[in-house]
Amino acid sequence: MRDLTDRALNTAQHQGASHADIRVVRRRSEDLSVKNGIVEGLVQDESYGFGVRVIANGAWGFAASSTVTAEEIDRVAAQAVTIAKASARVGKRPVVLAPTQAIQDRYATPIERDPFSVSFDEKIDYLMRANDEARAVPGIAIIQGNLSAWREEKVFASTEGSYIEQTITQSGLGFETTAVDDDEVQVRSYPNSFGHWMAQGWELTREYDLPANARRVAEEAVALLKAPQCPSGVMTLILDGPQTALQIHESCGHPIELDRVLGMEAAFAGTSFLTLDKLNSGYRYGSDVVNMTADATLPGGLGTFGYDDEGVPAQRIDVVTNGIFGGYLTDRQTAALIGMPRSGGCSRAEGWNRLTMIRMTNVNLLPGTWTLDDLIADTDDGLYLLTNRSWSIDDKRLNFQFGCELAYEIKNGKLGRMFKNPTYQGMTPQFWGACDAVCNADHWVVWGTPNCGKGQPMQIGHTGHGAAPARFRNIKVGVMR
Repeated sequence: MRDLTDRALNTAQHQGASHADIRVVRRRSEDLSVKNGIVEGLVQDESYGFGVRVIANGAWGFAASSTVTAEEIDRVAAQAVTIAKASARVGKRPVVLAPTQAIQDRYATPIERDPFSVSFDEKIDYLMRANDEARAVPGIAIIQGNLSAWREEKVFASTEGSYIEQTITQSGLGFETTAVDDDEVQVRSYPNSFGHWMAQGWELTREYDLPANARRVAEEAVALLKAPQCPSGVMTLILDGPQTALQIHESCGHPIELDRVLGMEAAFAGTSFLTLDKLNSGYRYGSDVVNMTADATLPGGLGTFGYDDEGVPAQRIDVVTNGIFGGYLTDRQTAALIGMPRSGGCSRAEGWNRLTMIRMTNVNLLPGTWTLDDLIADTDDGLYLLTNRSWSIDDKRLNFQFGCELAYEIKNGKLGRMFKNPTYQGMTPQFWGACDAVCNADHWVVWGTPNCGKGQPMQIGHTGHGAAPARFRNIKVGVMR
């Protein structure tokens, strides 16, 4: 492979590139789903190819191919330079990259058991056992379970002297029950809506045992049919870990992407309220208990790797410290644009045929000091909201509205009645400013988001969010009744 990558870089330089890098990527994925006791789908996919990215005459050029041969590498590298030179004719300013070191290294996700080595019989039996547990609950109309596996093997090489090999393995699972009566439909999910993924192997199925939790999940779905509507008003909320993770994703992760801040990207998630004047200015993003990081070194996270797709080492970035905003997600180009000495290592692409862009790594709310039991006991009157059901946020990442699958009333420090259809709304700085407690590391999980869309053409990114239950005061609830 090194002969081929060297050939691409040499060809690009011979054609006039001042910088070139190549990624050779093989991706493999598998998705298995069971619905109402029947294997509903089995999808296996594999792609293999390479992409060459260059700077020539101060502009970017990119070309890719699924034919990995010496002749095709020559053609594609030359084509990337031709595109760059054409782009330079209309460019406003030359591309400048923050410096990085030349690296020779290998990285692989640590796993206990390869999910691709597990037989279909074992996987189907696992989902069927969960299905049978839920089917024993009267009132359940639909039972769905799924298992997923994903692997990316890639080689990165650059004209700066880097040659990096990486193998990243991830696994996912999810279970959902739907209860139906004459008036309505209610859904309950485990361990998270839309499933849960981690950079692990088959051992994930042991940690989040679907068969052991299926009956409880089904019983909660049925109970929601008879539960009263969630009340409206201004209340104290405790969000569970998965909902806190999505709150982080939407109201922190996307607005700290520097390409959005600079107006270089606005697809799907819009731009950002965290403009450059707020950096290093003491801007208050949240309360003193809010501490957030972007950490690509975190074990188990979907945003964990050895090196990003520009060859920059994985690192931890302080985003919010004691409520004060302090850092963006950057790549080499945007870091140079605002005078940073180096990239934050956040540049990734969906496969070999896409340009890299800034993507979230693992954007986390750091643990606090509370146990969940103590946090509930310390809350006189409020709601405990579990598991996301819906979300909406404006194109500056300021105004948002979320819905959850269920809520429990908190009265005099104890959990009470179940409520259905809870929703809440807020504005990002005020909402995080209302956070007065975060649960401790015993409750902290790196929740996986394998379906984050960005860019045109859209790229699906894999991100993680470390979160524990957290409390927020004086929040508007029930706005979409």
